[in-house]
Amino acid sequence: MVEMNGGVGVRARSCGGGGGGEGCWRLVDELSSSRGGSSCAAAAAAAAAAESEYVRRFHRHELRENQCSSTLFKHIKAPVHLVWSLVRRFDQPQKYKPFVSRCVVRGDLEIGSVREVDVKSGLPATTSTERLELLDDNEHILSIKIVGGDHRLKNYSSVLSVHPETIDGRPGTLVIESFVVDVPDGNTKDETCFFVEAFIKCNLKSLADVSERLAVQDQTDPIGW
Repeated sequence: MVEMNGGVGVRARSCGGGGGGEGCWRLVDELSSSRGGSSCAAAAAAAAAAESEYVRRFHRHELRENQCSSTLFKHIKAPVHLVWSLVRRFDQPQKYKPFVSRCVVRGDLEIGSVREVDVKSGLPATTSTERLELLDDNEHILSIKIVGGDHRLKNYSSVLSVHPETIDGRPGTLVIESFVVDVPDGNTKDETCFFVEAFIKCNLKSLADVSERLAVQDQTDPIGW
């Protein structure tokens, strides 16, 4: 399955017990469809190779039979250090996540730290308890695992990575977010992936909006470190 919505690309989904899809939406598809010429084709091929390498290095998930997984992409017209300064705030996800109303971290902010997230009303959950699995300021990788809450996302873990790229001749950022989660009883793997992807797409769109607004304001120093 290939899906484009709000500028977010979704790689073909993978389900436990079967292999993941190859080829799916890639930057090369977007560039090849919007531009012509051999130089653009070469640039698109290089971008596609870079995407595949990022996924191979940072977004590998071991799936069980009752799990599903997906990988989403977002291109943001803002420099990578600015985008990362928002993403890395495990203690303040509400800086860009529109569904978070409040977040409290237990103890010091470090690997293994746990945050209690309050979710805005109108959603099928009110709280989520999440543990910080990885925060790498060199490679720009954030990984979390959901360990509790009044929702149906069991054994959910995600990896979000940000990577520098050039968009329209200016510094930009490629954001990749992948996840794996149990399929709840009574739901299919496609239904579960569709539900989670919808939330991630909203988060990535909001991340782009906030980052690009700050970039336009020329606020180029990392914020909130």
